[in-house]
Amino acid sequence: MSAVVYLGLGSNLGSREGQIAKGSDRLERYGVDVDRRSSLYETEPVGVEDQPWFVNQVVEGRTDLSPAELLAACKRVERELGRTESIRFGPRVLDIDILLYGDRVIDDDGLEIPHLRMTERRFVLIPLLEIAPGLRDPRSGTKYADILNRLDEGKKVFQSLQRES
Repeated sequence: MSAVVYLGLGSNLGSREGQIAKGSDRLERYGVDVDRRSSLYETEPVGVEDQPWFVNQVVEGRTDLSPAELLAACKRVERELGRTESIRFGPRVLDIDILLYGDRVIDDDGLEIPHLRMTERRFVLIPLLEIAPGLRDPRSGTKYADILNRLDEGKKVFQSLQRES
């Protein structure tokens, strides 16, 4: 049975918008039917600040892949598009994070869903709420909109382009 999934994509090297488009298109090859895409958002870097700004997007899709298979597909797409292992929070061609997998809560070695830091990141919550405004955190039941409203302004997030679909 298909699960509804939300994935966060980010890039700050090369053609950032192009890398994100290629990433979501490539996910389709590996079993993720992308239904909706948020607008693209330009975001100040987190962690390592001396690097280019990121472009971020959240996509909603359906998949028959298990959570572990979905993680493997995301990592495969990252590698195919040129991502190499680098410093944590450093520059990257493409980063794909599993934000939500249905309403499941998973805490396995190397796989934590919902993504543990998503509730701290405006650059995740703003595009997520653009395409799915009523979503709730499966751990707490709290609306993500309420979580976003409680966050400090923190890093800058600018809508840069309109969504495609």
